[in-house]
Order: sequence, then structure tokens, then C-alpha cells
Amino acid sequence: MGIKVQQPGMLTTVQDAGRQGWRRYGVGQAGALDAFSYAVGNLLVGNPAGAAGLEMTLSGATLAFEAAARIAITGAEIDAATGDMQLPGWRPIDLPAGSVVKFGPCRRGVRAYLCVSGGLIVPRVLGSASTDLRGGFGGMRGRMLAAGDVLPIGEGFAAQIAEPQVPGWWIDAAPDIDFHRSTVIRVLPGADLCAGQSALFDSSWRIAPASNRQAVRLEGPALSAADQGERISEPVAPGTIQLPPDGQPIVLLADAQTVGGYPRIGHAISADLPRLAQLRPGESVHFVACDPEQARTLQREQRARLARIGYAIAQRMR
Repeated sequence: MGIKVQQPGMLTTVQDAGRQGWRRYGVGQAGALDAFSYAVGNLLVGNPAGAAGLEMTLSGATLAFEAAARIAITGAEIDAATGDMQLPGWRPIDLPAGSVVKFGPCRRGVRAYLCVSGGLIVPRVLGSASTDLRGGFGGMRGRMLAAGDVLPIGEGFAAQIAEPQVPGWWIDAAPDIDFHRSTVIRVLPGADLCAGQSALFDSSWRIAPASNRQAVRLEGPALSAADQGERISEPVAPGTIQLPPDGQPIVLLADAQTVGGYPRIGHAISADLPRLAQLRPGESVHFVACDPEQARTLQREQRARLARIGYAIAQRMR
């Protein structure tokens, strides 16, 4: 028993926490771009960390549940309904067998996550179920979902219910995901400086339409590298800010390549990548400088919030 895809949406893929430890072999990370929302989704349905779920981009899928299931919808604010019932986000929802959930457009944010109790059961490649679209492996045979796909669900929810059940409580995802505040991303200075380095921090940058799972492309004042000399390719990772010849920075995300030849003018800290991944084309972002100790502190604080959220959910579900 599993989930049958009736309509796949714009770009729906199977993702988990990504592939760790393979970059030295040229294999990218993949995984959920908004790792915070994905992690909360798994906590809400009682899954272990790393269970596979769905990432939906800009508009969602229509999914038929062959068996009763407990689900959670997190990330972007997305329209979702089963029959005439609207389904809210950031809480566990119990669905009876035969339920069809239709996801609409994302009202705020870009990427919504669907986690299901028991997780999605797909073959793991190099230790992960995540879809690597550029490499063509993982997830559902290395591609986005298509109509007719069936995603098996692991054991985790066996209740027999006749109607959807939605609790009155929910998780507040702020400050990590807050669509009502202007987006500020903290950045560590890069190995390569750009001429007039303050321009990176003094300017407001727009998200370009060409952004994707590999990188957020920015539009603003053209920057230039302080060293215009030819360079060899060097390691890059999610968060690396590269400066192409056109002077418009690129911030790498989870599907990033493992090496690159563009100057590295900064690195967005890991705690801010979830919010960066939720920026829509045309929205703006501002960068502020950060030091390594601040970055580590913010990462620890985010992990502590996830631990507190997990504890609160466990108490609610008793």
C-alpha cells in the first residue's frame, strides 16, 4: 500500500537529509533544500531523522492514499485540501484510507514538504533516498514524480478512521521560517574578495527567475573580483557564494556541484539556508557579515529549537 500520484505538480521529488561524505568523489549532497521544515515534518509524524518525504516546488501534487496515513505539511504556505476540507500546515493530520489530497500553489515560499508516518520507501543510493536530478539517480529513478507513480509507505500508522482528523495545535516555525519578515542572510567572508567588498552587504539583491535546486541566482549591482587572474577549480559546497563573469552572485544550494572555478566571495551560513531556499523570484534578500563563532552559535541554537520542538510534539501526542 502506498501513495498514488494523480498529478505530479510543477516539480515534486523524493528527498531526505541528503548524501553525506561523497563530495570528494564528485557526488553532490541533494536532499531537502529547506532542511528545517523537512526535519519538523518528520518530527510531527513520528519518523526518525532522515526518513524520506516529498518536496513540492511552487505548486503541489494530487495524491491518493491507498491506506490510512498520518501526514504533515511544512515549509511554504501551500493550499491543500481533501474533499471540501482545507488542510493546515505544521501539525499532524490523520487521513482515512482512500483519501485524495490536492495541493495547489504556494502562497508564500517556494518549497512545501509532505512527510508521512513510516516514510517513503524507495531504493537508497549511496546511503540516501534523495533525488539527484542532475545525476539522474535516487528517489523515483532519479527524476521528478510523474502521474501514475506509486510511492510505498513504511509501517508507522495503523489506525482505522472514517474522517480526517486535524488537531487544534500547531508548531510555530519562526524564526527559522518566517514569511512575514524581510530576509537577512548571514555570510562568512569568502576566500576570494570582490572589488568594493562592501557592495555585497550594502545592496539589496533580487532573486532571479533562473534560480533552481542547484543555486539561487541574484540580480543587483554588478560586482567584480579583486583578483581578475585565471584560477583553477576549487571545492564548493551548499552556501558558497560564487561570482560569475557577469558580476551577479550565485548562492549554491543542496544540488550544487562539488567544485567550481568562479571566485568564492562568501559563504551563507547553514542556519540561514532554509530561509534562503524559500525565496521566490523577484523577492529581495540582504546579506550581513558574520564570523565563524556566530555561525556555530546560530547552528547550535537552531538544533536546540528542533530538539525542543521534538519534545513538545512528543508531549502533545501522548
